[in-house]
Amino acid sequence: EGRGSGPVGSAVEDGGPPAQERVLFPPTFSVSEIKNKQRRHFMFLRWKQQQRKEKLAAKKKRRKEREALGDKAPPKAIPKTIENQRVYDETTVDPNDEEVAFDEATDEFAPYFNRQTVPKILITTSDRPRGRTVRFCEQLSTVIPNSHVYYRRGLALKRIIPQCIARDFTDLIVINEDRKIPNGLVLSHLPDGPTAHFRMSSVRLRKEIKRKGKEPTEHVPEVILNNFTTRLGHSVGRMFAALFPHDPQFIGRQVATFHNQRDYIFFRFHRYIFKSEKKVGIQELGPRFTLKLRSLQKGTFDSKFGEYEWIHKRREMDTSRRKFHL
Repeated sequence: EGRGSGPVGSAVEDGGPPAQERVLFPPTFSVSEIKNKQRRHFMFLRWKQQQRKEKLAAKKKRRKEREALGDKAPPKAIPKTIENQRVYDETTVDPNDEEVAFDEATDEFAPYFNRQTVPKILITTSDRPRGRTVRFCEQLSTVIPNSHVYYRRGLALKRIIPQCIARDFTDLIVINEDRKIPNGLVLSHLPDGPTAHFRMSSVRLRKEIKRKGKEPTEHVPEVILNNFTTRLGHSVGRMFAALFPHDPQFIGRQVATFHNQRDYIFFRFHRYIFKSEKKVGIQELGPRFTLKLRSLQKGTFDSKFGEYEWIHKRREMDTSRRKFHL
């Protein structure tokens, strides 16, 4: 009882070669048809092992064929991904579009891009923040130059914003939390908006990152904005760009990256490590987090009477896995 029958069972009992070398699963093989739970799990592992071996063998064969053909080898096939099968968006920006250039020259961020203003950021929290959120705000202030952390103490945002404008702050960042975990970020560009509300997830503080580098220096980092292609994406990208001073200090070798993939914005903070004249590595400094845009509002923060440019409506907008908005 409990002993398996068939080629695998006999190979184990007779002391023959290992089961994974002897067994060849038929094309119609289905693990779910095996009733015994232990045997089903055992056969599933064997089947996965065989699949891996076949995949590696096919890859090795293709590589040898390419080496034999040399320059005559056909171009490598581009794998199909959700990203490169994206549904075309009508608002995708053409870099040479005169209308887009005019809009960007006259929007709320024009004073920053024309070097008329210097970024000065206020970072605050929801009321009575816990330790993790406090530490995250402190670490975020070391990433964004000329940023200052203040704690709410019950003040409403509508009262904070006029005080920020009076003190020449150009942006307000609010970190919200739920059950001691940071879960939201509000970014408001001052004095005229817009205001973006993001859902925040996958927050990792510096001490939680493996193989992290030493503490970041006070040098102004380089900023990389990846894959913000639509009109909405351009607006969000310009909001992030306006947080950092114009001229990065490359001697600090620090870079802040906002990478948009499938409408999730991944933030990473790295330092370049030059190994030689040709080789360079990167070392993560932290913190890291992921953002998902929930709404973009005209003007400064106003939850009751604010006019919204864009709101994420899941039931109406997420009809296709290949449709993205940024």
